[in-house]
Amino acid sequence: MGDNRHRARGAPAPDHGVYGISVAAELSGVPTQSLRLWERHGLLYPSRTEGGTRRYSADDLARVRRIAALVAAGVNIAGVARILDLEDDNSELRQIIDRQE
Repeated sequence: MGDNRHRARGAPAPDHGVYGISVAAELSGVPTQSLRLWERHGLLYPSRTEGGTRRYSADDLARVRRIAALVAAGVNIAGVARILDLEDDNSELRQIIDRQE
């Protein structure tokens, strides 16, 4: 379970998908086509409703912004995937270290 002390009362958890693709595109400044492409390439994993509609969380939007920054810097999709994998691995290692301290 995450730390909820800093979350506004009634606000969804940062990993809870609440935004449809159009809203996610508007909030992130990234076209819907890019969101779909990045999902097809395994860079994004938005949740889905029972009807199959994508739902993006605050965490997903942060990842979208990170991907967009890397793409804007000239990194190709394969490079973005590798960088994100390394960042995810680094985050997992930090959590392990934090639990051991």
